[in-house]
Amino acid sequence: MDLITPKSLLLPHALERLDPTRTYRFCGNRDCLVAYFAGDETFTSEELKVPVFQKSDAAGIPVCYCFDWSPKRIAQEIATTGQSTASRTITAHVQAGRCACEVNNPQGSCCLGNVTQVVKAAQAGRVMV
Repeated sequence: MDLITPKSLLLPHALERLDPTRTYRFCGNRDCLVAYFAGDETFTSEELKVPVFQKSDAAGIPVCYCFDWSPKRIAQEIATTGQSTASRTITAHVQAGRCACEVNNPQGSCCLGNVTQVVKAAQAGRVMV
């Protein structure tokens, strides 16, 4: 991951420990408290400015950090209209050069894969409105 991601999202006390010479990776494992790691150096999700989608079941947590799509918003749209425009809308914004995943999304990359999973779960009724 680009160093800009943890530099953007770590809380100040955690950022003070960041070693800019190291290469950090993101841990998306729900059962792990670590969000970023490089060897034995770790930062927990508690040390980030935003909650980590992959580590929570909360319906209101962002799945798209740039354009404010959450599982709840996706499920509400599906309940109201029968479909979700989330992927299409986000794709249009990405193509227009508006996304900033590297500074907004804790995983440091595009959210569309996560959004697709949430849309499928919401269509199957596995996301609470």
